[in-house]
Amino acid sequence: MKPAAASLPASQGAAATPQSTAPARPAGRSVTGWILHNVVWIWLIALVVLFGVFNPYFFTLFNLQNIMVQATVLGMIGLAVSLPLLVAEIDLSLPANLGFSSAIGALAYSNLELPWFVAMLAGVGVATFIGFFNGLCITKLRMVSLIETLAMMIILEGSLLALTQGRTITNMSDGYIWIGQATVGGWPVMPAIFVVALVAMSVLLNRTILGRSIYAVGGNAVASNSAGIRVDRIKIATYTIAGFLAGVAGFLLASWQMAITSNQGSSYLLYAIAAPIIGGVSVFGGRGNVVGVLGGVLLLTVIQVGLAIVNVPSFYVGMIGGFMIFIAVAIDALRVRYFN
Repeated sequence: MKPAAASLPASQGAAATPQSTAPARPAGRSVTGWILHNVVWIWLIALVVLFGVFNPYFFTLFNLQNIMVQATVLGMIGLAVSLPLLVAEIDLSLPANLGFSSAIGALAYSNLELPWFVAMLAGVGVATFIGFFNGLCITKLRMVSLIETLAMMIILEGSLLALTQGRTITNMSDGYIWIGQATVGGWPVMPAIFVVALVAMSVLLNRTILGRSIYAVGGNAVASNSAGIRVDRIKIATYTIAGFLAGVAGFLLASWQMAITSNQGSSYLLYAIAAPIIGGVSVFGGRGNVVGVLGGVLLLTVIQVGLAIVNVPSFYVGMIGGFMIFIAVAIDALRVRYFN
């Protein structure tokens, strides 16, 4: 530890002040740091240009709207996944929670004849409770988050299959599917929900005590506990909010597709994990922001839409998704080594 300036004689303290200033970082190193911070946006711009060159249709207004709609559900579940990551945990069950809770809402409307809004709240409420339960298991029972949420994912996928009996649920009211189909001035309404979620999450993480506590716990849980932060409560809160976001994402997906399938949400697992990590949310916790998550979501959505437009066979898309996760983890490791 450097000696405090007050412990030096006055004459030496004045002379030492310029020397105590940290040396300027070399220009090349500063450029590397900037690239690592903004790699997702650099990557996104490059792919947009590339896909546009291969097929000019990519730049049409209709395709832009299509990207916005597809990014909404992935964005909501990506925000949900980022919260446990910020406290150095993980939740693999969120895409399955999305599918199961959306089926609960749809069946509450079709079988129990509840008003569509009440049925929607029932589905979101179930998703929120599942997130809360995951948080309890991980904090109070000291279960490993990777294994506990993997088990929950399998349970929810099996429960969804049992609820639907392998059938597709299509009996939904106009009110239930309105948000997924409505347009204003030719622009879809559904992406507005994602924008609201982004703003709310940004305020939560940057302007509230809970947000600062989330970063502190992810950075060093032991030190946070010593500082008086209730680590278990913070982790439970993150899992609960993540469950809520998954429930909203499930409702939006059902409203957009106008149906609930027996494997609803399962296709989002790879991309929901990749999006926040590509956007700079560290798998080691304590680092990441909403803007980065948005970049990761847009990048993966552009890749999916762009590959379809340039006629890449669909069975290559999963492989490319896994490759994206590999690159994301590698970049995250580089960030940790560079900035630490």
